[in-house]
Amino acid sequence: MKIGELAKRSGLSAHTIRYYERIGLLPYADRDRSRQRDYDASILVWIEFLGRLKTTGMPIREMLRYAALRARGKGTEAERRELLERHREHVRHHLAELQASLLVLDTKIAGYAGTEQRMMDNDATAHQRKPPGTR
Repeated sequence: MKIGELAKRSGLSAHTIRYYERIGLLPYADRDRSRQRDYDASILVWIEFLGRLKTTGMPIREMLRYAALRARGKGTEAERRELLERHREHVRHHLAELQASLLVLDTKIAGYAGTEQRMMDNDATAHQRKPPGTR
């Protein structure tokens, strides 16, 4: 598949694909007779995995390390697993921080909702009372 098709199917721009190729995140594409990049559809699985790593906050230098180990193939499985295990712990820690922050936000929002309800209750009570000096 040509770079435009890969861009469309992967959600990456052609510029990003060329950049990833240049820095080593993507393997260099085969070239067709007219010297245009010609990607195998299997690259989409790798690009999706890279996207997951990026979404979970893995730094590019770690992604590059993983890609280099992957390119070396057999014999690097233990290193790749360790790299992913370390990253998983980072993700779990970050997720716990996000959950704690979400709880604070929920508490604050609930506080505002309670304040609004109390104000509405006070307004309703004030309308039921007679003005001062009247009987």
